[in-house]
Amino acid sequence: MPARHAPDATLESLWDNEPRTLSELNEIIRKAGPLVPGATQAVLGEGPDHAEIAFVGEQPGDQEDLQGRPFVGPAGKLLTRAMAEIGIDRDAAYLTNAVKHFKFEQRGKRRIHSKPTAGEVKHYRPWLMKELDLVGPKVVVALGGTAVLALTGKQIPIVRARGRAKLAGWNGYVTVHPSYLLRLPDEETKRRGYEEFVADLGRIRDLARADPDTGELEFAAQ
Repeated sequence: MPARHAPDATLESLWDNEPRTLSELNEIIRKAGPLVPGATQAVLGEGPDHAEIAFVGEQPGDQEDLQGRPFVGPAGKLLTRAMAEIGIDRDAAYLTNAVKHFKFEQRGKRRIHSKPTAGEVKHYRPWLMKELDLVGPKVVVALGGTAVLALTGKQIPIVRARGRAKLAGWNGYVTVHPSYLLRLPDEETKRRGYEEFVADLGRIRDLARADPDTGELEFAAQ
């Protein structure tokens, strides 16, 4: 049976003592249950408490919901491959989603991803903001339009927003969600899209390494 959404009074009582650690925040998220019934479990953020880079996606997919881990499905595997190619250690980064539960439509035996509404994104936003506050990354990466909406409150096309940005006060970078690359129509378009995505990750890597005041990178010898 799907988990039941916790009553508002219960949620308010959970926030009475503001969480001071990720484990305390995650306990609140677990107890709250999904806003839209159906998810197997909350899919929480994963990575070091003080990671330099935090990646924010849209919501868990089918495999994430079943395994209880972010970015482990086809899009997640593509992200992991691109990160490795450009020299970002996945285990050293923090990965999470704007929405913590899988929303889907049942079609036969398949569960098909259903895009969260602006209201659903807004519901989860306080948890995301607190999560990033506790992690304290140098760079926050918005993967796709839903992540941009969650971080800024604005619906901005990725083609216009792609690149460096201030995201909820954080030094940030906007790029496509890896699931977008999987939906591209042909192999040549997929190849170009992937190369552009890897180039974005290279810029993100450099932002995380740069001096926060000057933006300058250290010499390799240092």
